[in-house]
Amino acid sequence: MTDPTVADLARRFSALYTGVVADSLDRLGYMHQTLPASLNPLRPGMRLAGPAFTVEGRPQTGKDADAVIRQIVTMFGAVPPGHVAVYKTNDSAAAQLGELSVTSLKARGCAGAVIDGGVRDVELILREDFPVFCRYTTPQDGPPRWEVVAWDVVVTVGGVRIAPGDWVVGDFDGVVVVPGEALEQVLTGAEEKAGTESKIRDAVRAGMLPIEAYDRYGTF
Repeated sequence: MTDPTVADLARRFSALYTGVVADSLDRLGYMHQTLPASLNPLRPGMRLAGPAFTVEGRPQTGKDADAVIRQIVTMFGAVPPGHVAVYKTNDSAAAQLGELSVTSLKARGCAGAVIDGGVRDVELILREDFPVFCRYTTPQDGPPRWEVVAWDVVVTVGGVRIAPGDWVVGDFDGVVVVPGEALEQVLTGAEEKAGTESKIRDAVRAGMLPIEAYDRYGTF
């Protein structure tokens, strides 16, 4: 069962859009928290929000496929409910996530996956209605070409540090990482910015000039 605090935070983040989360991060001095633009959802409309469950992997050759698979499925069993699996794959050839992986993660209550690498079985994954962001798709399987070496550790994706306790928020615009030590500040700031933007939207639609709206609300 998902921790009630995690569920409440996920609900609040999910009511926002990544643009205002990124703006709130900027205002607090966290200027480089957006993951690379090459990480995209498998289809428009996919959204995710949750604490990061980080996974580090690497290409490998020569290892027995059974040992590689056992390490991967053991990792699946360690994912806490409500978390987002974030893979630093260090690979650009194989699929590190497939339909059975998604089925396993979903059964664990995982909130989604961000794969700095590849995905396969896309049509089957889409049927699961499980949010997945990735760099590429390929039919080429991970094992035995790729292995998991650690999880629940600090990883870096596109220059962005992601540690256990950080939050990951994604929508069609991309993925942002919220440092755990600033979580409530960032979330509150994003909610306030979203409220202000709604007022600006209504004012401009009602005929207010954009410069007048900017002068009144201090943002645009």
